[in-house]
Amino acid sequence: MLPLSLAGKAMQVALEACKRDGYRVSVSVVDRAGVLRVMGRADGAGSHTVDSSRKKAYTAASMRRTTSELADLITKVPTLQALRDMNGETLVLGGGLPIEIGGEVVGGIGVGGAPGTQLDDACAQEGLDAIGAAPKASTAK
Repeated sequence: MLPLSLAGKAMQVALEACKRDGYRVSVSVVDRAGVLRVMGRADGAGSHTVDSSRKKAYTAASMRRTTSELADLITKVPTLQALRDMNGETLVLGGGLPIEIGGEVVGGIGVGGAPGTQLDDACAQEGLDAIGAAPKASTAK
C-alpha cells in the first residue's frame, strides 16, 4: 500500500524540483491499481499537464516500468505499438515512474510539462528519492 503521506511527499518534492529548474508542471501519484492518490499543478502549468501526469503515473504503475522504457520499447519492437492504445488511461511518453518500495510496486508517479521527457523523469525521480523508493529514472537533468 502507498500511504497518503508518502504520496503527498513524493508529489511535493517532484513539483518543487521542477519549479526550482523553472518548469511549470503537474505531478500525479497513483496507487498500485492506478487510482489517483494526489495531484499538484504548479502555477502557470498548462491544463493538459493534469491529464498527462495522471496518465503517465497510471501507465507506470500498471505496467510496472518507466514510461520512457515503454516508449523506447515500442519504437524498437513495432509489434508492441498496440500498448499505446491499451485503454484511454495509458500514455506511453516519458515522465512516469513506478514507485517500488521493499521490492514491490506500490504505485506510480507522473510528471508532465517540463520541456523534455528526460526532465519530467528527473523531477519524478527526485520524488521517489524523497520517500526512499527504488531509483527508476535512467536520465539526469
